[in-house]
Amino acid sequence: MQSPEASTAATPTQIHLALAALADEVVGTLARLFAYVGALVLFAILALAALDQLPSLRDDEPVEKPGWSVADRSQPAFALSRLDSSEKTASYVILRHPEGGRRDVMRWTGEADKPVAELEIYREGGEFDVALPATADLAVHMGLGDATLLELAGLIDTKFGPVALFRPTGTAEAARACLGYLKRSEEPALQISGFSCQGDTLPARRAAIACTLNRLTLLTSGNEPKLAELFAYAELKRRSCAPQGSSDWLLGAANAQLRGSL
Repeated sequence: MQSPEASTAATPTQIHLALAALADEVVGTLARLFAYVGALVLFAILALAALDQLPSLRDDEPVEKPGWSVADRSQPAFALSRLDSSEKTASYVILRHPEGGRRDVMRWTGEADKPVAELEIYREGGEFDVALPATADLAVHMGLGDATLLELAGLIDTKFGPVALFRPTGTAEAARACLGYLKRSEEPALQISGFSCQGDTLPARRAAIACTLNRLTLLTSGNEPKLAELFAYAELKRRSCAPQGSSDWLLGAANAQLRGSL
């Protein structure tokens, strides 16, 4: 039998051992907890690093860019001189592109608001794509679709110089179809295009387009002196609208050579 003194001495020793074991358990638990939290932090850091790399991985993917929008506050820069006081005023829409381009579009409609003519002055900006055929837009504006092929239908002489005419190819209605037209200027970077369904015959439609372009005037050039110079020089060669079917607005020799599709 143990003496009271021995029992008393053993009790503190057992308590110390129990406390030491508890301390070891707490330290072990905290160590495991810190390791767990550290692993979570490491995974979070790796995830953030991966997210930061995602934009660079997508650099080759197409990015949708803002396109053309209606500029309601912009003032018209062009006009058509009227032939008579009863002539209807066309609708006038101005479109702007974030990269600097501007389109001034005049449209005329007939019965049931069906478009019968359009005139667009496109001042090119950084959005202009030299690889895109200009006649692709022209076909769309004529209501033909971008897959429609156009063929040259001759030239007309205007105050801006020779202007190429286009009509849809490969259809029985080509001879009676609306005529598109296109004139480009490199300096300033400018494109005048549109279409006309006015007139019952091909000569009449040609005459209508020539008359429209000869009546086109500049209201304001803004900060574009080259644009003002272009129109000032064109005014020196301005003609009155010729009678339909007359030969002075046709480049007859050149028209016979222009065939084929674009």
